[in-house]
Amino acid sequence: MSESLSHKRLKNKAAGKKGETEKKIKSTKKRIDAVNSTTVTEIERCGNIAPAINRLKKFPNKKKVLQVPQNQIEKAAEIAKAKKVSLTIKNLGGTKSKRIK
Repeated sequence: MSESLSHKRLKNKAAGKKGETEKKIKSTKKRIDAVNSTTVTEIERCGNIAPAINRLKKFPNKKKVLQVPQNQIEKAAEIAKAKKVSLTIKNLGGTKSKRIK
């Protein structure tokens, strides 16, 4: 399945000028959407939130950001609390965010 134009745009915005998109995670075949010097970002549009949070957990020394559609922010917060992951959950537009500690 090919990637939508809006998903590519969000990845590039999250990576910034010096960041990378589709960065391989060490010791797995998985990839993370965007990584820069301080932040790691995963954009999840279709609802597979738990695997996205597991991919973010592989980066212990960076700020973790999960971007999901507005109607899935609460669901993502519950899953992150259950997995005991500290991260920021933002909507796709970046206008609303929720910090999970």
